[in-house]
Amino acid sequence: MNQTDGNQPTILVAEDDEDNRLVMKMLLELRGYHVLVAANGHEALTLAERESPDLILMDLRMPQLNGLATARHLRQHERTDLRRVPIIALSAYDPAQHRNVALAAGCNDYVTKPINYDLLEQMIKDFLGAQQESALQEQ
Repeated sequence: MNQTDGNQPTILVAEDDEDNRLVMKMLLELRGYHVLVAANGHEALTLAERESPDLILMDLRMPQLNGLATARHLRQHERTDLRRVPIIALSAYDPAQHRNVALAAGCNDYVTKPINYDLLEQMIKDFLGAQQESALQEQ
């Protein structure tokens, strides 16, 4: 877990819409997270490699490299920490048609837009808690 000051998890928000990025960044920071932002999949991969986030919120529809392709790259990455980082897909697509595609690409869960931030916060806490437990068990 890459916690910037010992207790502040790092979340990477990969979202092409600037307004959505800013809102998510602000809300997550208010909840005590360190937030990194990327506007496309290439930026997300670069930031993930450099910063080793604890969790990634990934929009599925982005320019240059979409969220599905980005998730696949992370799951096949040479670094174990990046292969294991939880990825929550964010999408306005119908979950009945796209949730399984996102999971097959390597995402751990799927949230539809408009985002219910209470639900998202609980998901984040659940994933980060499970990740912390797993790290403790490996020691």
